Amino acid sequence: MIVFILLFCAFPFLVGVKSYWITVFIFAGIYSLITIGLSLLMGYAGQISLGHAAFFGMGAYTSGLLTTLLNWNPWLALLAALLLTSSAALLIGIPTLRLSGHYLAMATLALGEILVIFFKAEVELTGGPSGFGLIPRLSIFGFVLKRDIEFYFFVWSIVALALVMAMNVIHSRVGRALRSIHGGELAANAMGINTSSYKVQVFVLSAALASLSGSLYAHYVTFVSPTACELKLSVFLVVMVAIGGMHHLWGAIVGTILLTVLPEFLHVFQDFDILAYGLILMIIMIFAPNGLVGALAALIQRLRRRFLAVDSQRRGVI
Repeated sequence: MIVFILLFCAFPFLVGVKSYWITVFIFAGIYSLITIGLSLLMGYAGQISLGHAAFFGMGAYTSGLLTTLLNWNPWLALLAALLLTSSAALLIGIPTLRLSGHYLAMATLALGEILVIFFKAEVELTGGPSGFGLIPRLSIFGFVLKRDIEFYFFVWSIVALALVMAMNVIHSRVGRALRSIHGGELAANAMGINTSSYKVQVFVLSAALASLSGSLYAHYVTFVSPTACELKLSVFLVVMVAIGGMHHLWGAIVGTILLTVLPEFLHVFQDFDILAYGLILMIIMIFAPNGLVGALAALIQRLRRRFLAVDSQRRGVI
């Protein structure tokens, strides 16, 4: 964790505080909040969701509308968006999480599509397909986060807090229950674990993180439209988690950074950048099916076993 903090503190000074890469990493930080929640939901609880772009959109639109139409303080609007999204996730999760596998994925996918249709249809309220702007920026004790470097440190501080919170969850009684559900829901039920309750809890937590991400997006970009929360974002987020390694929280961070940064390097392929992007993802999934962090962890474990074996042989010879 200390290495993580040092790296992201040093990064702006390595690339320049006015560099375009600061903006790229701000978006990586915003999306990392969602993928941390998805890692808990998918990697630890074993539940698939294709609707987290909807929760992202609820956070962005709620914060944006409350601050532009009702002149709410952005922090109050962010909190209201968090409560609204969490309540919606609770109401949706109780019946939806009775499903499993591709049925659950289809149900959450439908949620996202319904919300996007609503955002496009309510032209007077949401601006329709064109969206709306003039969303105020966040401020801390009167200090407005205007510059990218300021928002960079703010966003990644939130990501670090979310990561610490998620680590505490997975190393707690709740985390052990989630892993047992992933291993076998029937067996977990037989052991007396209230699987329905734990699944709903982690679903609401992941939705809350997505809402927070959406609010930060709205107050950074100062503009929101339905294209920001369409189905392709949900799929993209799931791919981020899978590429990084859904069984590792660090995998969520690594996958998000990789898939946010990678397109910036593929512009050199011009019209073939999508093909190059797909080929890279395919290679990663073939040779690292457990994700990049999973592959790295397995490599370290093999090297450690080999080192211990060589060390024991030397001790035997001596």
